[in-house]
Amino acid sequence: MTAQATADDARAALGELVGDRAGEWDLAGRIPAETVREASRRGLLCAQVAAEHGGLGLDSRANGELTAHAGSLCGSLRSLMTSQGMAAWTVQRFGTAAQRGTFLPRLTGGETAGVAFSESGAGSDLSAMRTEIRREGDTVHVTGAKVWVTGAAYASLLVVFGTYGSGAAAVVVPADAPGVRIERVPDPMGCRAAGHADVHLDGVRVPAGHLLSGAGLPVALLATAALTYGRLSVAWGCAGILRACLDSAAAHARTREQFGKPLADHQLVARHLAELAVAEQVALRCCEHASACWDENRPELGTQAVVAKYVASREAVQGAATAVQVLASRGARDGHPVARAYRDAKLMEIIEGSTEISQLLLADHVRTGRG
Repeated sequence: MTAQATADDARAALGELVGDRAGEWDLAGRIPAETVREASRRGLLCAQVAAEHGGLGLDSRANGELTAHAGSLCGSLRSLMTSQGMAAWTVQRFGTAAQRGTFLPRLTGGETAGVAFSESGAGSDLSAMRTEIRREGDTVHVTGAKVWVTGAAYASLLVVFGTYGSGAAAVVVPADAPGVRIERVPDPMGCRAAGHADVHLDGVRVPAGHLLSGAGLPVALLATAALTYGRLSVAWGCAGILRACLDSAAAHARTREQFGKPLADHQLVARHLAELAVAEQVALRCCEHASACWDENRPELGTQAVVAKYVASREAVQGAATAVQVLASRGARDGHPVARAYRDAKLMEIIEGSTEISQLLLADHVRTGRG
């Protein structure tokens, strides 16, 4: 099967799994467990994992387009794709051959994973993490508490980041290990069905083989690898949000009449549609460029992933607000796609590096003469 055929099949499978149920999932605050498992079994949640490990083997561009499609259908399922993809990439990037052979097939075979970074006192500043990872012989001890771990409520595995001596480490922790307690975040504003949860790790013990290589490296180096994947995934998802908002606003403006003509024929409404169309294209071009950097292994990948996430999330927030404005009362009802997009998009300006953190990173890039 060609790479394009694989990507087309993945897109069709994703549409089949979601159908018209995204609004229902959002209102219920959860996706059926069997749907999540099926998405994992089909390799949709981490589509860049190679075929040798049961994945689809998509490159960053094809996976991004799949992620955008998911973002246009269901922000919560797209969030699970981001989380699972980050977990898989962390294992791929820092795991040994044996660890990749152990954990990656699980993530493409029906199981799910969450990535635990943030803590109550360590959000943007991950150097303030207090979760401790310590090795004693053949056992790794993990103690700490994480907040807002996307997908943790569905997860069978957790990739936990924490301090390790004078540096940091990442360890794969089974969600059902003794000492692990997972508490759903009640009533999240956006991506309500993404299984956001706080994770408590009380003297958890796992085999030393669960500690990924790179233990002891600076936290910035370890975290950036995972965050680069997450930022690019969020950016593509935001492009999908913009696509859904444009489709909804355009369909409404073509059929809704006011003052004897369709809304689309009113100049101020037409301006909104034009701005939405441009926003989608701007987000897509930034995502495509960043994915090209990934696929071609360019050194500017990290910066371009930040650019894509920064631009796409800001455009998605404004675009969702514009779509609600065009649909007016019809789009202001809980459960409507643009109402859901309005809430989901705002969350995208916060996760995987807030808008302000992105601005600081980009300013530093320019200030140090790398711009």
